[in-house]
Amino acid sequence: MKLSNQSLVKKTINKIIAPWHSIALIDRWLLGQIIPPMLFAISAFTVISLSVGVMFDLIRKIVEYGLPLLKALQALIYSLPSFLVLSFPMAVLLSTLLSYGKLSANSELLALRSLGISTSRIIAPAIAVSIFMTGLTFYFNDNLVPNSNKFAEATLRSGVGSSFNKEKVKYNIIFSRKGSRIDLNNKPTKTNTFLTHIFYASKFEKNTMREVTVLDFSRVNIKQILTAKSAIFDKDNSSWIFTDGSIVSTDSIGKTTSINFKNYLYPFVEGPLDLAKVPKDASDMSLKEALEAERIYKKLGDLKQIRKIQVRIQEKFTFPCACLVFGLIGSILGSKSNLRSSKSQGFGLSVLLILVYYVMSFICSSFGVTGLLPPIIAAWFPVVISLGGGFYFLRQSSYI
Repeated sequence: MKLSNQSLVKKTINKIIAPWHSIALIDRWLLGQIIPPMLFAISAFTVISLSVGVMFDLIRKIVEYGLPLLKALQALIYSLPSFLVLSFPMAVLLSTLLSYGKLSANSELLALRSLGISTSRIIAPAIAVSIFMTGLTFYFNDNLVPNSNKFAEATLRSGVGSSFNKEKVKYNIIFSRKGSRIDLNNKPTKTNTFLTHIFYASKFEKNTMREVTVLDFSRVNIKQILTAKSAIFDKDNSSWIFTDGSIVSTDSIGKTTSINFKNYLYPFVEGPLDLAKVPKDASDMSLKEALEAERIYKKLGDLKQIRKIQVRIQEKFTFPCACLVFGLIGSILGSKSNLRSSKSQGFGLSVLLILVYYVMSFICSSFGVTGLLPPIIAAWFPVVISLGGGFYFLRQSSYI
């Protein structure tokens, strides 16, 4: 019975390690050189960024506002994914630089080349790891980060005093609508280029608009101003319910009528509510939510917000690609025979390359938002240029 159990355990272990042994020996050896420093780099970068970005602020809230320690730890854990996605690309760069630099310094890469193995074959495991980290970064950034940021914020709100324990509030909601106007015969005009409504609310909280003003130009020769203390959207009737307000109407000859009301049902679209619920920061959105925000902004015709969200949508894809960029460049630079970097030199070179890449990304992103570059070019230009530079260095190698 004992022998059968032992054989069963051995079979299970063999099934687990079989995929690893199916990889070529040279790839297993190179992966063994890359993965340990990458795990260390992920840990180091994450701890540093967490300390600077979150931990000090949490300590201040514990001391000054009485945030419970358990709530602080929960908020710290919820904040972890957003800093992991920042650490992944940097860790890939540092680990490839260090691992291939060490192999080059020990003349191990020279020994591989003497066997006829090309540089592109030598860096293939690094590219495979970079592709895997690109996919992992995209998954974290699109699925975990938006939700974890919301959980972290909710945890802080529930743990800190009443001054922080408030629902999320959004200010100055402005929604404009274009379409056809109604003529004197109650028929729509043929053209649809008129501005028909402007909906303004000073504040949005708990699904309620506060201090609302609606300018209605939807009828020919009649202008209407509706003001109310609050308004909520009734989905069953596709209308807004305004409370404690007045309606002032002015016709073409200057005649003015005014009506006060306690409650008033006003047929209008759900657009202002959709706009109020759009997160301010695209990092708090998943790809699906960002595409929905783009649809809302297109309905509004807000060109600046459309360009901004389109750039952010493209960056949902280009941000993870930094892992591939850094993996390619780091492995090529590290494997060059004339680069025998120490750990400190490798770290310094990593910081320099990261700075150059992200500054270029920031500049291109700004150009995309302002309209100087199309959104897709603004987001992808740093990735394409960096990959092009990496392949150029690869072609310059004498051992491709």
